[in-house]
Amino acid sequence: MQVTVVGAGIGGLAVAVGLHRRGHEVTVLERSPDLSALGAGISLFANGLTALRLLGLEDEVRAIAAPVGTGISTGQRQPSGRWLVRIPEGTVDDLAVVHRADLQRVLLDALPAGVVRTGVEVAAVEHARGTVVDASGARTAADLVVGADGLRSAVRGTFARGADPRYAGYTAWRGVTDAPVDILGGAGETWGRGERFGYVPLRDGRVYWFAVASLPAGALFADEHAEVARRFGHWHAPIPALVAATGTVLRHDIHDLDRRLPTFVQGRVALLGDAAHAMTPDVGQGGGQALEDAATMTVLADRGDLRAALHEYDRLRRPRTQSIASRARSVGRVAQLRWAPAAATRDLLLRLLPDAASARAATAMVRWEPPG
Repeated sequence: MQVTVVGAGIGGLAVAVGLHRRGHEVTVLERSPDLSALGAGISLFANGLTALRLLGLEDEVRAIAAPVGTGISTGQRQPSGRWLVRIPEGTVDDLAVVHRADLQRVLLDALPAGVVRTGVEVAAVEHARGTVVDASGARTAADLVVGADGLRSAVRGTFARGADPRYAGYTAWRGVTDAPVDILGGAGETWGRGERFGYVPLRDGRVYWFAVASLPAGALFADEHAEVARRFGHWHAPIPALVAATGTVLRHDIHDLDRRLPTFVQGRVALLGDAAHAMTPDVGQGGGQALEDAATMTVLADRGDLRAALHEYDRLRRPRTQSIASRARSVGRVAQLRWAPAAATRDLLLRLLPDAASARAATAMVRWEPPG
């Protein structure tokens, strides 16, 4: 097939690799003028690694990843350092943490030169014909168009019924330490009142971290790094050391979609990743679900009937991704509780939760098998 992928993020590049390796002719159109990867780190759980295995990329990604599990306690803590939930060691035994720039490099290296075209902004999509029209008026025809262009997807906007970005009520700072930092045998998240901090190690000993705070949309600070230090500098070790060891801090308000899409498919066009089911990062599944989408589409595209394949893609992917997106938003609401009595009740309930129940909850969502 001739395939046009709109968007060169993780999901777009992954489906491009999968389809290219199955013999399809793929073109990737990216709005940005360059492919510099924003963001800091990404956690890939068992489902994301299964998808990468199907795409033929698992070994390359594991080579750049830090395995998390052995010798490290994970779970949720209070700002004092007291554990609320401690997931037993080895429960999450198939988790790889990578820097987004390294992951993007692996994906790009798997594609021939010229497949990815940057600086191309999509203006319209003709669903029945599989034609993409860019801002210059140039038309790219294909058997299949994959809309993988993120939260504010231009492709999704061409559907008769779409969805709009919705502010989740909190913002996030992200960073990677400039040098290795001792995480003192622990990782995971710390929950305060309307604030959170999480961290995991990278392969080279540096640490990826994120900080979350409930704030009005668009709130700005003259010095974002100083604001993180002010909010979290008195929390338990090694949080102050992680912030101090970081030079560059990124800041993004958190959004998901304001309603569920009734379909991911129209004509010859299918949505993938955040374009289809943008979710808050509260269960760490944004990247994993995009990779599941890419692997599913890669398998189904080999079937002779494209219409039937896209129908099956929608049937398989929409219920799972929309359910996980709802769960992520619910977890975010609980984690960001600001009222002291409500936060105290949350913490008490978490402490009373048996370790076995925590382990089951941590592993159930990441069980996934691609279509046969």
